[in-house]
Amino acid sequence: MTLGSPKSLVSINFPMPRSISSIVVSVGGLALFLVLASWVLISYPNEQSSKLEVIFLYGNQNGTVNRDKYLGKEYRHAISEDVPSGFGRADGMERLPPSSVEPTVEGSPDLGIGPVTNVGPGNQRNLTMSSSPKPGPIERSDSTVGTESVENDKVSLNSSTTFIKEFSNDSAVIDAAPSGNSLGSVANATAPASSPANQTQKITAVSEKGCDLFHGKWFYDEAAPLYTNNSCPVLTQMQNCQGNGRPDKDYENWRWKPSQCDLPRFDARKFLDLMRGKTLAFIGDSVARNQMESLICILWQVEAPKNRGSRKMQRWFFSSTSVSIVRIWSSWLVRTTDEAFKWAPKGVAKIHLDAPDEGFMEFLPRFDVVVISSGHWFAKQSAYILDNEIVGGQLWWPDKTQQMKVNNIEAFGISVETILTAIGTHPNYTGLTIVRSFSPDHYEGGAWNTGGSCTGKVQPAGEGELVRNEFTEIMHSKQVMGFERALVKTTNKSKLRLMDITEAFGFRHDGHPGPYRNPDPNKKTKRGPHGEPPPQDCLHWCMPGPVDTWNELVFEIIRREFGGA
Repeated sequence: MTLGSPKSLVSINFPMPRSISSIVVSVGGLALFLVLASWVLISYPNEQSSKLEVIFLYGNQNGTVNRDKYLGKEYRHAISEDVPSGFGRADGMERLPPSSVEPTVEGSPDLGIGPVTNVGPGNQRNLTMSSSPKPGPIERSDSTVGTESVENDKVSLNSSTTFIKEFSNDSAVIDAAPSGNSLGSVANATAPASSPANQTQKITAVSEKGCDLFHGKWFYDEAAPLYTNNSCPVLTQMQNCQGNGRPDKDYENWRWKPSQCDLPRFDARKFLDLMRGKTLAFIGDSVARNQMESLICILWQVEAPKNRGSRKMQRWFFSSTSVSIVRIWSSWLVRTTDEAFKWAPKGVAKIHLDAPDEGFMEFLPRFDVVVISSGHWFAKQSAYILDNEIVGGQLWWPDKTQQMKVNNIEAFGISVETILTAIGTHPNYTGLTIVRSFSPDHYEGGAWNTGGSCTGKVQPAGEGELVRNEFTEIMHSKQVMGFERALVKTTNKSKLRLMDITEAFGFRHDGHPGPYRNPDPNKKTKRGPHGEPPPQDCLHWCMPGPVDTWNELVFEIIRREFGGA
């Protein structure tokens, strides 16, 4: 007889109530079923509950963070099945010797890093994104503060809401935004494996003074840029777009507007006062150099710094406030060697994914703020070493009969976790580390050396015009994952923040030098007779230009962290 059928409720031959013992048994069985079902739901949350957890942690109700299938597994055992064939490959790109000094390569559009390639069909395609900001003039508005409420176990939130997730039984407690500020992504804290399945979890909504800086719109600002190409003597020629003959200038005037607050225009004097006696270091590749030069150009407008650099470290010193701006070259951020290693010959860069780059780690305790970035060198020829074993490679894998355990995309994620963990556990480092997320390139129709182009882009992409770059998306995803993993391992008094510029700068295809890479008056700037594009740089950023926004974001993050007015 089935529970709940007519026969279970009323006897056909004897229209009398069932015995009390039978009713007790039935009710007890139902209660047991409900308890077991509740335990299963708590122990094995579905996809929707996981998505809600991401929303809580990121303060973004769109849930835009791509958390791939390997989250929670060891990187070294993960083979990226979700990466289409050909992603991240850079066939034909020259190999560069690893070095702490920035190399120069003839023929390369970037003076030292190979721009991300977009090889393989379908890597880029037009994508209409109704939720993406459509650039255009917008009215300035006063800063607004998001509201949130928690009642009856239901949470209402908007994109500016920040959350703290607390776990009992001595598990992790992570503040998504210390001092009440939403500055970036935080780790997805999970309870220890030994915790009981019915462990109590508490979600606490926290009001905030600021807002999410990384979702908003680009708007045209009539005000002059923060500097000109003629007012900054340290500007690298390849990023001097006006000096190289670029005819349009509107790309200099588009500014970023977060959805629920204003991003203040950079105030050079206030920055120097706030950083008085401190050192800010940019660590990474030539895109990091691009950002460092932008900051120096901005600050130069109020004070000419003294060059106190060396071969290992560029250093600009502002004597009025004893502020130092430093840059250290680090291609991969992890240890890199060139010597032969097992069956990887000399001449192939060996990337030790589980060891930090000591070339800059030795200086780390001297820095108060570190802006760190990487990713594009993972398109270069290299062999990946993990636990003293060769586990993969990029443009190099001699034994085609064996499948690589780690490709260049997985390697990038591992490297991010490695270096950020090393920083977060360094016993003598107490500074603020800002991780600038993966900088998108805009080579459409191919890579930099296979006909890719950004020629003719003179304003930000609008809604429906965005060209999706799947390589950028998955590299960003791996970087966020590495950041999250490292954050929960932090043991020192330092702070770790993610400055997530990837989505916003996906719209700025107009901000690259394109064919205006040098001052040669005879250079090709237009397509050839068969439509072939001229040689161009669609990875680095014109100066002045969009890259200056990165430093406005850095300033705002520092201002919030250091308590400046």
